[in-house]
Amino acid sequence: MRKIELLAPAKDAATGIVAVNCGADAVYIGAERFGARENAGNSIADIEKLAVYAHRYYARVCVTLNTILKDEELPDALRLANQLYDIGADGLIVQDTGLFELPLPPIPLIASTQMHNNSPEKVRFLEQVGFQRVVLARELTLEQIRQIRRQTAIELEVFIHGALCVSYSGRCYLSYAIGGRSGNRGQCAQPCRRKYQMCDSSGKAITDSCHLLSLKDLDRSAFLPDLLEAGVTAFKIEGRLKDTPYVANIVGFYRQALDTLLDGNSFSRSSSGKTHFNFKPNPHKTFNRGYTSYGLETKEASIASIHTPKSLGERIGVVIQMGKNHFILDQPQDLTSGDGLCFFDDDRQLCGTKVNAVRNHIIYPEKMESLKKWTEVFRNYDHRFVKQLTTEPARRLIDINMVIEEGDDGFKVTARDEDSNEVEVVLEAKKAIAQKPTEALETIRRQLTKLGNTPFSCDQVKIDFRKPYFLPVSLLNQLRRDVCDRLMEARETNRPRSQGQILKNNVPYPYPTLDFTENVLNEKARAFYRRHGATCKEPAAESGMDMEGRRVMTSRYCIKKELGLCGVSLTERGFTEPLYLVDEDGHLLILEFNCKDCGMAIYLGKRD
Repeated sequence: MRKIELLAPAKDAATGIVAVNCGADAVYIGAERFGARENAGNSIADIEKLAVYAHRYYARVCVTLNTILKDEELPDALRLANQLYDIGADGLIVQDTGLFELPLPPIPLIASTQMHNNSPEKVRFLEQVGFQRVVLARELTLEQIRQIRRQTAIELEVFIHGALCVSYSGRCYLSYAIGGRSGNRGQCAQPCRRKYQMCDSSGKAITDSCHLLSLKDLDRSAFLPDLLEAGVTAFKIEGRLKDTPYVANIVGFYRQALDTLLDGNSFSRSSSGKTHFNFKPNPHKTFNRGYTSYGLETKEASIASIHTPKSLGERIGVVIQMGKNHFILDQPQDLTSGDGLCFFDDDRQLCGTKVNAVRNHIIYPEKMESLKKWTEVFRNYDHRFVKQLTTEPARRLIDINMVIEEGDDGFKVTARDEDSNEVEVVLEAKKAIAQKPTEALETIRRQLTKLGNTPFSCDQVKIDFRKPYFLPVSLLNQLRRDVCDRLMEARETNRPRSQGQILKNNVPYPYPTLDFTENVLNEKARAFYRRHGATCKEPAAESGMDMEGRRVMTSRYCIKKELGLCGVSLTERGFTEPLYLVDEDGHLLILEFNCKDCGMAIYLGKRD
């Protein structure tokens, strides 16, 4: 039986706790430094707080240490790794191989997707040097994941939901090249969400200025059974900058979806407890740019959101009637005051407004500008839904059963949880025969199952008495508290823990010659690759490399295909290749199309 993990993002401890409550088997979070989201850092104390909470459910907390590091940063990175191990972190997500040359604590290591884990050869190498898990490249197909599984035994983690990088992860240098902010250093400025105009070699415009590199968001919920069959262990949700309502909703959605597939025979959950939701999860109700499976099994006609990088939310209908200060949609909706609406105007610019009031399906918005009959309308903020998610979206409870029986000098309660942890609590007390037996037994059951704010749930208590005894409520409450305290102690004592081990060997790296795209920024990383038979011909771009003329992005996304120009002769349309992208600041990006593999590369051109 394979244990399956639903892995959630957390920008802070509070968000991580909500993720656990909504059913996450594990959470990943950034520390104060060295995470690939510089603006999502957290103190050691906050990470420890999250770990303590998660561990009560046998959920794990992994910490991102996945930037590439300068030589002078390595001692601080090692110090941080030791601190995280000491507070009980369950894994480190890393990119820089220089860490393998340091005396790291025995904490499990996870190969970040920033390492571009895209082939059986690469994944097998990472397994052989001591990684416990790899986060696979997002652009892999289902069959490619199967091939990796057939040739390796390491745990495989895949992204199933959230924002998509248009470039291969860890191989994007566009932000650094045009603005000095490196994604591999946690500082990506997201130039892929900017506007670009595509031109031919003579400067003639082929498109208007729009968001030509902005992809839709990932949604692979329809492929969960296939990914399980392909050998995936961990299902990862992107979003360490996302707010709590987003995390609660998306984690809840995938928790429910996965639970229908985990039969307890072939697959089971990797953590404990059942989530009780106070809302109905719906991924269309929180931030999304439209969804794509990113070609996991079949190629899609469109995977980009070229008209806006902002959230569309859920489609709610088409305007069929207009008034001076109101409109009516083609289908009734549960809109309410405070909802946010958006739509595209005639120039394909995203416009937005708020709902002031709704009466008999007549919608009175804050403003009517650009809204016309037959306009398609989306709700990108559901006021009531968000309110549900910001109070108490869910509770997570661990099932236990209890037996109370009489002893020689009092009573004994035995409690056993769903993970087979068992404790006994003995209470010395005088045995008084109950004058009202039925009420006395009911009081025992009621007080022992009144578990309140504990993480436990008990539906029934077995009462094994020879005679009906009366126990005061105060004694029953003390018994219940002692049972819960001891059970929590037992759970922590018996909590599953994994140890990591770096394997110092000379297994050959599958690529003997390394250029700047291997992101080698420090001497320890160079030593690592030398030990594994690889020569570093170039340091990382972040060493100060002049990127003009260099490849700054490789992508499985193709602008030609997105625009319906695949196989079209641009020459016959009066355009000459190569084609370029030009941003609003005049940066010139040269496009190179790989029609054989249906992808493209981008090179930094000379700025005008």
